[in-house]
Amino acid sequence: MCLGVNGAVPCVENRRWTVGRVTYATLNIQGSCNNLCDTAPDPEEYVARNAANIAWMKETFRVAKERNSAAVMLISQADPGWDQTDSTRAPLREPKTLVQTDGQPDGFKDFLLALRDEAIAFQKPVAYVHGDSHYYRIDKPFLDVQGRRLENFTRVETFGDNQGNGTEWH
Repeated sequence: MCLGVNGAVPCVENRRWTVGRVTYATLNIQGSCNNLCDTAPDPEEYVARNAANIAWMKETFRVAKERNSAAVMLISQADPGWDQTDSTRAPLREPKTLVQTDGQPDGFKDFLLALRDEAIAFQKPVAYVHGDSHYYRIDKPFLDVQGRRLENFTRVETFGDNQGNGTEWH
C-alpha cells in the first residue's frame, strides 16, 4: 500500500506481467531523491511507497522464479545512482555499500540493497530501465559488496524529453 490523501491506497503504478519467458514490473520510484528533497519533499509518503516498491520488487522475483522466467525487467522513472561517476545526472554513492556520498537525502539505498540481493539470488539476466537523467546509455554499473560487477544486471537509461540536449518526445 502507498500513502494517499486519505490514508493507505493501492500502489496503482506498480504492475507486473510476463511475456514469453520474461517477467516485467513497473515500480513507482521517483527522481529528485525519491520524493525526499526538491520543492515539496514528503518523507511520510516516501516511507510507505518505498516499502511497497521493495515488497513489489521482491514479489516480482519470486513470481519470476515460480514461472521459470529467463529474465526480469524492472521499469521506473528514477536514476538512483550506482557509483561515483556521474554527479551531473545521478546521486553519487559508494558502489560496494551503496551509501550516498554527496550529502543529499538518500531515497534509494534501501531499494538498491534489496535489488542487489534479488539480482544476485536470481542468477539470470536482470534489466533496470529508467529515465530521469535524460542520458541514453546501456551499462553494467552494479557491484556486489566485494566490488565485483554483477554481470547479470544491465541498466538501460532512456534519453527522455530534454530540450537541453535536443531530444523531444511528441
